[in-house]
Parts: sequence; structure tokens; C-alpha cells
Amino acid sequence: MTTIMRKSVLSVAGLAFAGGVFAGPIAAHANPVDAKPVATAVQSAAPKPQGEQSRIDLNGEQTANVKAIIAATKKAGLPERAAVISIATSLQESKLENLGHLGDMNDHDSLGLFQQRPSSGWGTPEQITDPAYSTTAFLKGLKQVDGWQDMPLTDAAQTVQVSAYPDAYAQWEQQATDLVGQYWNS
Repeated sequence: MTTIMRKSVLSVAGLAFAGGVFAGPIAAHANPVDAKPVATAVQSAAPKPQGEQSRIDLNGEQTANVKAIIAATKKAGLPERAAVISIATSLQESKLENLGHLGDMNDHDSLGLFQQRPSSGWGTPEQITDPAYSTTAFLKGLKQVDGWQDMPLTDAAQTVQVSAYPDAYAQWEQQATDLVGQYWNS
């Protein structure tokens, strides 16, 4: 085999391997055309929370913000999982407090439940500090994440938020799940 031919074969093999590595996770979620259902019952098991879980006691304002996040999620026509991700994100970003400008303690110009930034295009300060608006903005970003429903909460939240602490969202998943369970139907 000539050197040129051998390099061509190796290049094609390398591309095929790389394509399999990079397309593997995406292809794993695709349904083959001739797939047969494995079970007839639909299972709605949410992923198990990752890592150690944190929990805080909520005051009236924080509980009202939980209810606002749930109401915005329902209005957007999204399932409970979206509310869980939203509440866990807000627990991490603000402990469910609608934060205004914090002066020197502020992270740039971050505001509201999700610490969204007007300078990053999330909205005006008035909009970002409106729980319904800020939740809707977060959910709009979440809907743009392919497969958010099935990915770990921290990955979905991080893809929207682009935080310096991408794994921190996971610690709030159990409390967020409990809060959605408590207030979704109220």
C-alpha cells in the first residue's frame, strides 16, 4: 500500500472514529425508524438528584417566588421538570430572593431571582426583577437547549445561565422537586 493511500485510509478511519465520538451522544437520543416500543406504560421518573443536597427554610417572599416560577412555567406550557430546573437555578442564584442591585457585592449588573444581567440582553432592570418576566426569560433559554428534559439538572441550568460554578445547581434539585410537588397543583 502506498504512503498516500495509507494516509487516506487512516484519515477516513480517524474521521469515522471522531464522528462516532462526537455524534455518539446525539445519536444515542435518536429513535431508529424501525424501533419497537419496549414497554407500553409511560414512565415519568425524573432523574435522581446529583451529589449532596442543600436545603433552606423559605420565608413568605421566597414561597411567593416559588409560586410565581410555577405559574410562569404553566403559562409557558412546560412540564413540572422545567419548574424544578427553574427553582433549583433560582435557589442557587439568589436563594429565591428577588435581588436588586447589591452595590459592591453585586456580580456585575446581575439582578432578580436568576441573577440575569441587563448588559447580557436578559431585559431591563425592571423586567429582570419581575419574577414572571425573569422566569419566562429563563424558560425561553431552557427551551433552546436540546434534550433539556432528559439531561441532568445542573447541565440544563448551566447551559442557560453560563455560571462560573456550573455544578452548583445540582445541590438544590431535591428541594426544588419537593417545592414543585407541594405547589404545582395549588
